[in-house]
Amino acid sequence: MFNDSGYDSSAFILIGFPGLEYAHVWIAFPLCFIYIIALVGNCTIMYIIKVEPSLHEPMYLFLAMLAAIDILISSSTMPKMLIILWFGVMEISFNGCLIQIFLMHSLSTMESTVLLAMAFDRYVAICNPLRHSSILTNKRIALIGLLSVIRGSLFFFPFPLLINRVPFCHSKVLSHSFCLHQDVMKLACADTTPSFVYGLIAVLFVMGVDSLLIFLSYAMILKTVCGLSRKESLKAFNTCISHISAVFIFYVPMIGLSVVHRLGYRLSSTTYVVMGDIYLFVPPVLNPIVYGIKTGKIRNKIVGLFRQSSP
Repeated sequence: MFNDSGYDSSAFILIGFPGLEYAHVWIAFPLCFIYIIALVGNCTIMYIIKVEPSLHEPMYLFLAMLAAIDILISSSTMPKMLIILWFGVMEISFNGCLIQIFLMHSLSTMESTVLLAMAFDRYVAICNPLRHSSILTNKRIALIGLLSVIRGSLFFFPFPLLINRVPFCHSKVLSHSFCLHQDVMKLACADTTPSFVYGLIAVLFVMGVDSLLIFLSYAMILKTVCGLSRKESLKAFNTCISHISAVFIFYVPMIGLSVVHRLGYRLSSTTYVVMGDIYLFVPPVLNPIVYGIKTGKIRNKIVGLFRQSSP
């Protein structure tokens, strides 16, 4: 449908919801509402942590980093998606697509790194509580934040370079409302083996290693907790519930999207779009809700803010 429609041949074409083009305008409203929830929720978490001195602890500082990353991830894709749905402007320039690919993958790596740091924080707090404050100092927390940025940038900076060197001589219609590395490489009319191999290696060395280390952290936490009394073990596990939820909220949609792209050849194009949207927008929306409900200090502060603002 795009062949003779006057689109720029150097640009990629993003799609909305195939088969539901007549409802794009209405679909955009709930998506916009979801985006607003993500922005308000994560900004609220960051504000509360900033103004409340009792929250200047490793777990909450890492949570502030997580909230900032979630804002950047959703903001790197949602505005363009809303433009597609509301105004039908489906083109994205080649360079714009490369920038979006880099941002998405690098920010996801940063989020994975922060989730790993939060797992380490829970491990130290439960398994070695007397050394918690001396191990996770503010300086080291800031260094971890910096390393997460460097790690995400270094691992996925080659993605745009690898894409830039291959020609695209056929369709440039992508499967999502945003640019994804494996989706773009499917459209290349040259050997993309180096790009796919590097992408697989990068994902394994980042997401694979992080998820393994998170699992090992909780295995050691479980071993320690089993030696405590029932009351103490429940109290220790209660401090981990929010983080465990955040891990599942991040990794399950990511794995689902990866499986769909690699194994779901017979799935409808709508399935690709929905899985991509879940991967992008579920973590930024649910993370502040989970931490707001399960973390007493944050919940109480939010309630206090609402009471202050009410007449």
